[in-house]
Amino acid sequence: MLVSFVALGALWRTPRLAGAAAGRPLPRAVAALVDGPGRTVLRAVALALTLLVVVVALAGSPDVSQNAAPWAFFVTFWVGLVPVSLLLGPVWGALNPLRTTYRLVSRVLPAPRRPDLADRWGYRPAALSLLAFTWFELAAPDRSDPRRVGAFLVAYALVHLGAAAVVGDRWFARGDGFEAYSRLLGALAPVGRRADGALVLRGPLDGAAALPAGRGLVATVVVLVGSTAFDGLGRTQWWQNGFGAGGESLVPSTTGLVAAVALVGLLYAAGAGLAGRLGGHADAAGPFAHTLVPVAAGYAVAHYFSLLLFDGQTTWILLSDPFATGADLLGLTGRGVDYLLVTARVISLVQVAAIVGGHVVGTVLAHDRALVLAASAPRPGRPVAAQVPLLAIMVVLTMTGLGLLLGA
Repeated sequence: MLVSFVALGALWRTPRLAGAAAGRPLPRAVAALVDGPGRTVLRAVALALTLLVVVVALAGSPDVSQNAAPWAFFVTFWVGLVPVSLLLGPVWGALNPLRTTYRLVSRVLPAPRRPDLADRWGYRPAALSLLAFTWFELAAPDRSDPRRVGAFLVAYALVHLGAAAVVGDRWFARGDGFEAYSRLLGALAPVGRRADGALVLRGPLDGAAALPAGRGLVATVVVLVGSTAFDGLGRTQWWQNGFGAGGESLVPSTTGLVAAVALVGLLYAAGAGLAGRLGGHADAAGPFAHTLVPVAAGYAVAHYFSLLLFDGQTTWILLSDPFATGADLLGLTGRGVDYLLVTARVISLVQVAAIVGGHVVGTVLAHDRALVLAASAPRPGRPVAAQVPLLAIMVVLTMTGLGLLLGA
């Protein structure tokens, strides 16, 4: 990253990222296919699968090894959302079963009373949603219990459908943590929407630069980075033999999660604050928030790549017999997990490449944004020097991420 920083300072002297204006339009036939009736079918499939997972969680086997719901929710959905969004864009915004449900019931509901809250609150509800989910995933006792998974899914749906009834359909883009997560990761995808609404091919740098610096965006990306870092910390011998020796004890896990998120937030706030002073502009935290998105993506890929490949198989094996009745709907009942899909060397290479690559992309985004801000700063600044605090944060996060992987 230090080499890339020096090269950027010498060769990248003016802003180059076009952001929302960038992109080459896809053929009309492709755009029509994506925006056409096929989307309605996919929404129906997503809703049906979600209902199936909830029913299996609440009525299927109480044994987690025989119930597909925890595997489908924590692995196939949560972890699988990362590569799908990075490759295809913010797909959960199009398929979100909560959106589909709201559109169905909104026909008999009164008009939303407070649509203005979507802009007033920004991404803050998404940050809270993600913090609640990551607490349930990483800190809650007996979190893999199928009944608890089902209860969480029902509660999550009721909260967000209730909020949408007050705010309207716009709630989900910045209120539903999963949709917001998919939208942030989707900004790095090669497929995206241009400012005029056209479906285009574009570089991940332009896509990330197009992310608006909305309220709560900083909190959202900090929760994503901090929670993933804590997940990595929880797998280390240092944690398991020390503060986290109680296993799934509520207090150590909750304290560790909150501390990890707070530490990432403090590091970012300090770096952004100093960058703002050196760059000649007062508010730098919001404008630079998008630079943490590739960092969060890199952490997620590094920590969960092998989990998706291996444990993700269990979802489909168990869904072949969803209620443990001896059925074989997918022809997979009784199959074992194939641990030979990839070698340990490939996993290690992917992990290192994801963490380093994510931080390099974040460094490039920070450099270009610093140049943009310098051009409109109310007082003269030093855009290259302004990036040094952010670079230091990137180096710290990179070394921490690699250290957690090596210590796991």
